Amino acid sequence: MNQSKVNFTPDIKMELEQSSCAGTEPFALQVLDDSMEPEFKKDCIIIIDTSAKVQHECYVMASVENGYIFRQLLIEDDKYFIAPLNEAYMHEKREVTFEQLEGVIVQQASPKGKRSERKRYE
Repeated sequence: MNQSKVNFTPDIKMELEQSSCAGTEPFALQVLDDSMEPEFKKDCIIIIDTSAKVQHECYVMASVENGYIFRQLLIEDDKYFIAPLNEAYMHEKREVTFEQLEGVIVQQASPKGKRSERKRYE
């Protein structure tokens, strides 16, 4: 299954847990595919905050099948679903538990690092 991928090493969670800031410090990852376009272009940089509040239609990183996936969170009838934005990937919408939600995307930036191209999410 083609999932929105981010540069994320399997040991990053362990590294975050062992650091002095543990799960409270935001971290950056790079989007590797087009499943979240048009909002998030391939190769853009996303900032994930593990302590941000999740809410309907926010963008999240979730753990699924021993990996991580970047999607939009949809809350329907007290159930959590993650779904891509790109119509070509809509068959990948899936239900997740609250515990699978690892962090909320709070900012994105161009891979070229232009300050004018940064976008924040609340």
